[in-house]
Amino acid sequence: MSSTNLYVGLMSGTSLDGIDAVLVEINGTLEDDFSWNQVAFVTNAYDKEFRDNLYRGIELGTPELLCQLNVSLGEQFANAVCDLCELAGVSPAQLKAIGSHGQTFWHIPPSHEFRGSTLQLGDPATLAEQTGVTVISDFRSRDMALGGQGAPLVTWPDKLMFSSVDSSKALQNLGGMANVTWLPPKRSAQDLIAFDTGPGVSLINEATRRATNYKEEFDKNGLFASQGSVHEGILSFLMSDAFLATPPPKSTGRERFGAGLIDRIMERFEIENNAISWNDLLATLTTFSAKSIGQAYRSWIIPRGLDEVFLLGGGARNPCLVEAIKEELDGITIRQGSELGVDPDAREALAFAVLAWGYLNGLETNVPAATGSAEGRILGSMTPGVSW
Repeated sequence: MSSTNLYVGLMSGTSLDGIDAVLVEINGTLEDDFSWNQVAFVTNAYDKEFRDNLYRGIELGTPELLCQLNVSLGEQFANAVCDLCELAGVSPAQLKAIGSHGQTFWHIPPSHEFRGSTLQLGDPATLAEQTGVTVISDFRSRDMALGGQGAPLVTWPDKLMFSSVDSSKALQNLGGMANVTWLPPKRSAQDLIAFDTGPGVSLINEATRRATNYKEEFDKNGLFASQGSVHEGILSFLMSDAFLATPPPKSTGRERFGAGLIDRIMERFEIENNAISWNDLLATLTTFSAKSIGQAYRSWIIPRGLDEVFLLGGGARNPCLVEAIKEELDGITIRQGSELGVDPDAREALAFAVLAWGYLNGLETNVPAATGSAEGRILGSMTPGVSW
C-alpha cells in the first residue's frame, strides 16, 4: 500500500445522519489503468444537537447560522478523517488528497427561468488546516455552470468501479434522495444513464421524527410502516408530482421531497387530527419511494436492458422499503450493494475519493449524458494542504 496513492472520500447526505468516510488506495493515472482497493470505512453519526442545527440551517437559512455551520461542518469532516486514519493505522500526512462532497443545504435544478445553483457547506479551508491534507471540494458547481443538473456525480466513479464485461446493472442509491446509475456492459455501444428517481428515505425520516416527537430519526427496520396500511388518496397525490414523469437528466432534493411536502400532506389529509395514523402515513411514504423507483425503471431503465439491481445507502437496510421495491421490480434480480464488494454505506464516499483522484489527474469527471451539461469538465476546486 503506497502512501502516495491513499485518498479519503467524505459524504454527508440529505438524510443528515452523519459523515461517511472511506480510505481507498487508487492506482493509475488514466481510466484505462485505474484500480482501487477500499482500506477502511467509518461513519461518524451527528449528535442530536448538531443534527437539529443542520435542520434549522436548512429550514431558516439565516446568514449567521449558515456561516457557523460551514465552519462547524469543516471541523466535523476533519474529525472524521482523523478517526478514519486512526482506525486504518495511517497518518493524515500519508494521504494524497481528500474528496469532500460537503453537506447540501439547497439545490435548485436548472429550468427555463434559471440556470440552476447548488449550495454545499463544510469549509474546505478548515478541513485542510486541521488535517494538513489537500482538499478537493465543490464538485457540483462546474457542471451546473455548463447548464447541467450538478447531479448525479457518482456516475463516472460507478463506471470505473462497477461496470461488468457482459451484464447490465443498475446501482440504486437509497439515501435521502434516491438515484440510479445504469451501467451497460463494457463492450456495449450504449451510453450509461443516471438520474434522481425521487425521494429515498427523506420523507420517511421526516415523518418518523414527527411521529415520535423527534425521539427517532428514522423508521428502523421499517417497523412503523409495517404496522400501517397504504392510504390511496395520499399515494395518488404523491404520485401526481410532475418530477416523476420528467425524463432524465433530472435531479431533486429535500426542497421538493422534504419537510415542506410533509406539511402539505398533514394539512390536506388531517394527519394531526388522527384521521390518518402515522403508521399509515409511513406505510404510504415507503410505498411512494418504491413506486417512484419502479416508474422510473419502467420508463427509462428496463427498456435499455437490465440484468440486476444493487441497493445501496441507508434505505437498503429498511426491509419494508426493500420488499416494496422488489414488488415493483418483480422478475428482476435485486441484490444488496455488499455483493459489489463494497459497504453499501461507503459507495458515495468512495465516489468522491475517485473524483478527487480524477481532479488531480486532470480527467473530465462529469458525464453529460447523465447530468445534461453541455460538455465534459474536470470537477472540483482545490484547497492545498499544508505541505503542498
